[in-house]
Amino acid sequence: MINFESYNPTKIIFGRGAQKEVGAKLKEYTNKVLFHYGGGSIKKSGLYDEVIASLKAAGIEYVELGGVQPNPRLSLVHEGIKICRENNIKFILAVGGGSVIDSSKAIAAGVEYQGDVWDFFMGKAQLKSALPLATILTIPAAGSESSNSMVITNEETSMKLGHRTNLIRPKFSILNPEFCFTLPKEQAAYGVCDMMAHIFERYFTNTKNTELTDKLCEATLKTIINNAPKIMENPKDYDAWAEIMWAGNIAHNGLLGTGRQEDWASHGIEHAVSAVYDIAHGEGLAIVFPAWMKYVYTQNIALFAQFAVNVWGASDPFTDAQTLALKGIKMTETFFKSLGLPTRLSQINVKKEDIALMAAKATTFGPLGFFKKLEDKDIVAIYNLAF
Repeated sequence: MINFESYNPTKIIFGRGAQKEVGAKLKEYTNKVLFHYGGGSIKKSGLYDEVIASLKAAGIEYVELGGVQPNPRLSLVHEGIKICRENNIKFILAVGGGSVIDSSKAIAAGVEYQGDVWDFFMGKAQLKSALPLATILTIPAAGSESSNSMVITNEETSMKLGHRTNLIRPKFSILNPEFCFTLPKEQAAYGVCDMMAHIFERYFTNTKNTELTDKLCEATLKTIINNAPKIMENPKDYDAWAEIMWAGNIAHNGLLGTGRQEDWASHGIEHAVSAVYDIAHGEGLAIVFPAWMKYVYTQNIALFAQFAVNVWGASDPFTDAQTLALKGIKMTETFFKSLGLPTRLSQINVKKEDIALMAAKATTFGPLGFFKKLEDKDIVAIYNLAF
């Protein structure tokens, strides 16, 4: 186990009706917010009206900014920064999924910075202050509701990049599993894949003596695997959604990575795909991760065998470690398929001639990953395995 600092100040308010507390909770911090959200789903569900009523009851002024898209755009972030400056707004309320929350984080990062907020993503500047924010989560997937990370797409350059800092962790986040009842099945599947990928990025490590976090990762993965079919069969299964929603938070709040070196190559590889083809992040991860596993598993066959046994139950006393490792990878891919997810780039109409372009984008800042260092040629090979 390596040295680590563990820090997560986000208060989680979880359960039925939790959204009704948003006005009172915000009142502890501010009297005015930027109310940031996506499309029309929160209006159709009635959540929009509930939030407005709670804000008004608490005497909180608000300025609205909707329109967040999947793979949140830098242009809307710029608009949000402008609104906050012009209206002297010092707090942001994000209501939506990971894209809305990431967009809010980027706005929070840019308001007090004199340059372009994209500088932080390009590594040209270090974030020193950010506006506080809070969230109401409607799509369990990204874990952004309590994470220290954000990902934004620059549509002008077709670059999708992330930035991490504890300054953008929300003050509080409201999680009500009832919000998930009306999610389309494909959105639920994307979310499940996204949270599993967050665990994979931490689980597959070369760090030794990580028994506790190994088991925490395995337990969280098994919880997701056990409950995902339930929500696909019955979208109004509150208990199954509660397990999924909480697992998605645990997957990315920092706990599962304590004491171990994380990888994050697969996220970089996927970001290049979704930057060029504008696909859902979870959809891309379902394609990239099995291919990454096939390419790197020999780096630590014992860990991949452990994954097959402890997560997928692939134990067999007469099976060697390599066979077990490959079986675990196959079972992962089969599970993604069972959720209706694509597992090949050809299924989402990626052109082979774009592989070199995507690999170049993925390695803009150098090689990716720590489990196995991946150069441009390695990423091309992974894309080809995924094709």
